Amino acid sequence: MSRRRPCIWARNSKDRPENRRAFVAKVAALLQKDVCVSIVDLVTIRQFNLYADLLELAGGADPQLGAEPPHLYSVTIRTRKRPEKRSLLDMWHYPMALGQPLPTLPIWLSADLRVLLPLEESYEETCRLLHIA
Repeated sequence: MSRRRPCIWARNSKDRPENRRAFVAKVAALLQKDVCVSIVDLVTIRQFNLYADLLELAGGADPQLGAEPPHLYSVTIRTRKRPEKRSLLDMWHYPMALGQPLPTLPIWLSADLRVLLPLEESYEETCRLLHIA
């Protein structure tokens, strides 16, 4: 089993088209290196879906997105290699809404090993620690 280092890359990736393209290219490069990637998009003032942009770049689709992809969402994506065949993208997409609990994301550490990231519990704990009501 190869060890993969987790990567966290956060910045305002939706403010300009070139930033969105750079973000999508970075995620695509990580997926090509067999790094599991999770995107949690909570930006409410810019109406873009970086996950849909990534799928467009990869030449793929997610039927859950529909004609108008949600602007608030989280997703985990991993590449699954198949011998002598084209790699597959496994995707766990969760539309989100203001005021609703955040989902729990799977994070794949290897082909067979995953952990769960409970976003709602993490958010609540962060608010508690920072004394945010």
